[in-house]
Amino acid sequence: MPIGLICAIPQELTHLRTLLCDAAPVQTAHTEFVIGTLDGHDVVLAGSGMGKVNSALVATVLADRFSCGAIVFSGVAGGLDPALAVGDVVIADRVIQHDAGLIEDEGLQTYQAGHVPFINPTDRLGYRVDDDLLTRVIDRLADFTLPALTGAAGGADRPAEIRFGTVLSGDQYLHSDLTRARLHRDFGGLAVEMEGGAVAQVAESFGVPWLVIRALSDLAGHDSRFDFLAFVDEVAASSVAILRRLLPVLSPSAPHRPAG
Repeated sequence: MPIGLICAIPQELTHLRTLLCDAAPVQTAHTEFVIGTLDGHDVVLAGSGMGKVNSALVATVLADRFSCGAIVFSGVAGGLDPALAVGDVVIADRVIQHDAGLIEDEGLQTYQAGHVPFINPTDRLGYRVDDDLLTRVIDRLADFTLPALTGAAGGADRPAEIRFGTVLSGDQYLHSDLTRARLHRDFGGLAVEMEGGAVAQVAESFGVPWLVIRALSDLAGHDSRFDFLAFVDEVAASSVAILRRLLPVLSPSAPHRPAG
C-alpha cells in the first residue's frame, strides 16, 4: 500500500513534486493526485488547498480510492510556543480542532469535533498519533539534525529544533498576539495550522495511521503574514527533509497498533 502525502499550499507541494519518480497524475474531486515513488517508497501526493474541508476531502480519497496505508500531512505552520523560532519543526503527537465546540456567552468552549456536550458527550479532545508509529518516528529522528535557516529566511545561529507535541487546527489564519498566547496557554499547543485535525479525524475513521509534520514559517502574531511570505519557501524544505527521513518507518508494512 502506498503512503499518502498531503500539502496545503503550492510552496509545500512543489518541493515534493520535483522529487517524485515515475510520476503519474490522476484527476479526481478537482484535485491532482500524483502516483509515484519517493526515495524508493510508493506514494500518492496531493495538494489539498487550505482548510479542514479541503484536507478532509483529500484524505478521504487517499484512504478510500488509493488505499493508502498511512497518511502524512507535511507543510508549514505558525508557532505558538514562545520558545520556538521560525524554521523549527513540530511533529504532532496530538491534534486538536480548536475552533470546534460550543459558543456560550460569546465565548467558545472547545469540544471534540463532531460532538456537543449535551447531545453526544465525550471525554476525548483531539486525536492522538498511534503510539507505535510515534515511537518509530522519535527513534528515527534521534540523531537527525536540520541545518539553520539562512539569514535571509530569518535563521538564528542554531540548528532548527525538532519538537513533539500538540498541534492545533482551525479554519482561520492566525494573526494575533493575544490569541496566540491564549491557544498556547489553554491547550499547550506548539503550533497552529488549518488542516491537520481534519486529516487525523478522517484517517482514524478509516483505521489508517497518520502523521502531521509542520515547519514554522511564522510565529502567528501580528507580523505573521509578513513572516510567512518571507520564509515559507525555505521553511517548507525542512518539513520535506524530515518526511524523507521518516519514509522507512511510515511504511504500511511497519508494525501498527490502532489508536485507542
